[in-house]
Amino acid sequence: MLAVGSPFASVRTSSSCNALLRELQQIWNDIGESEADKDRMLLELERECLEVYRRKVEEAVNAKARLHQSVASKEAEVATLMAALGELSSSSQVEKRSKTLKEKLASVTPLVEELKTKKEERLKQFADIKAQIEKIGVEISGYSNHLNDHTIINSLTLEETDLSLRKLNEYQTHLRTLQKEKSDRLHKVLEHVSEVHSLCGVLGVDFGQTVSDVHPSLERTSVEQATNISNSTLEGLEHTIRTLKAERKTRIQKLKDILTSLFELWNLMDSSHDEKSKFSGITSIVRVPETEVTEPGLLSTETIEQASAEVERLTKLKAGRMKQLVMKRRSELEEICRMTHIEADPSTASEKSNALIDSGLVDPSELLANIEVQIVKVKEEATSRRDIMDRIDRWLSACEEENWLEEYNQDENRYNAGRGSHVNLKRAERARVTVSKISAIVDNLINRTLAWENEKKTMFLYDGARLVTILEDYKLSRQHREEEKKRHRDQKKLQDILLTEKEAMYGSKPSPRKSNSFRKTNGYRANGNGSMTPMPRRNSVGGATPELLTPRSYSGRQNGYFKEMRRFSTPELNLNALVMGRHNGHKRDIRIRKLMQQQQQLCE
Repeated sequence: MLAVGSPFASVRTSSSCNALLRELQQIWNDIGESEADKDRMLLELERECLEVYRRKVEEAVNAKARLHQSVASKEAEVATLMAALGELSSSSQVEKRSKTLKEKLASVTPLVEELKTKKEERLKQFADIKAQIEKIGVEISGYSNHLNDHTIINSLTLEETDLSLRKLNEYQTHLRTLQKEKSDRLHKVLEHVSEVHSLCGVLGVDFGQTVSDVHPSLERTSVEQATNISNSTLEGLEHTIRTLKAERKTRIQKLKDILTSLFELWNLMDSSHDEKSKFSGITSIVRVPETEVTEPGLLSTETIEQASAEVERLTKLKAGRMKQLVMKRRSELEEICRMTHIEADPSTASEKSNALIDSGLVDPSELLANIEVQIVKVKEEATSRRDIMDRIDRWLSACEEENWLEEYNQDENRYNAGRGSHVNLKRAERARVTVSKISAIVDNLINRTLAWENEKKTMFLYDGARLVTILEDYKLSRQHREEEKKRHRDQKKLQDILLTEKEAMYGSKPSPRKSNSFRKTNGYRANGNGSMTPMPRRNSVGGATPELLTPRSYSGRQNGYFKEMRRFSTPELNLNALVMGRHNGHKRDIRIRKLMQQQQQLCE
């Protein structure tokens, strides 16, 4: 079948019309129609044909218009959907691909359906995201009226003109921001609740009732009820924490005051370990910071009441033992003073305190408080004197080493090979080094003591005597002793020269009897190396070496007390035999006279 409008169809139609027209003319001829009738009927026939063509044209025009409208409507819908979805328009591509209206319509229709499906999916995404946003917003704001899905969708219909991915990303970003804020708020709420729980445990307060007063959801009595994270809940928790911390601080201070009194009473009453162990849990509060007090029930009202009751009980017992306590604390004060070489305050002496308590003139509590103040004062002074006391100990230790070295030098058998002799030799070497530093130690100690006195505006007393005076007396006595040693060393050298000369004159050494006339009677003797070492001291009057004055020799004395210094007795030299040797030569006599003059000068 040939397509309509093709050249072959037009030729066939024309030949058919001509055949029919010839057949119609033949019929008219047979009928005998006139030419006028024939022309009239042919004109009508042409008019009817034109009507048919015209009607068909109009129908075709109407069909074309409808198709064009449909295509335009579909294209407009595509444009709207793509604009709403934020996608680029593809209508120009459709026009390029399609030529006829039916082809355009056929290509646009599935695109419209595809875009509608995409729009519905995008609407669902927006609805889901916005529902989450509004739900989180409700939780953060604290409103209880949740919006239903229909309301959410209706609110979204006003925004269907913009369903682009950009808008969707904005919603998703906003949703993530809210989710993070919700997570942070929830974490903060849980931290606050945990802190409230800890504080309630320490204070012995009902935790459930405390958080329920802020918001019922914080107690989590039901699974369906979500934890409220609104601003009001956070503010309520923060206010509760501040209140509990203030209460904790107040109770800690109250308990510390109670414990201070309790410690004093324990010390005064000599309480047993069992009595103290009952309160071992709360005594740790004195040593730890406020933030580290986390033991449950440690600051409860029951604990504080128990401690207060113990203080009241011990206070009642203290009244009957005040005299014993006063004597005990006075003994402690005297012991501290003895250890630190400080004189105790005589105003609270044991005899005087006993008399005052027995007479009733002084309240034992006031007297005890006075002794406590004196103990604190002595301890503070001992702390300030510690550096000087350490240096005094060092000086005394050096003096002991010096005494030991003197005794060691007097031992005639010290060089004999025996058990422990090498140990003593090493100690003697160390002692000589220590003794050589005594002068520097004393000078440094005097400077330190004077600096301390200038700073404290008072004298540094050691067992009642001024330390500077003790040190100066020690330096003076040490200087005297060194001078005596030097004098006898020089005298011994001179005697050795005289003995040498005598031996040269007589040709032999003097007899033991004669040599004894040159022996010293002043407590010193030769040690074999030309130096003089002191003999052991004796307390008898006449031949003792002067004693070095140290703080220990000053114990119990007042300033201005000095030990009597003794002079060494001048030895009488028997020089008559030397005068007998003039026959050995005039020069030797002159030399002997010079030596005798030098000896006489030394003796004077």
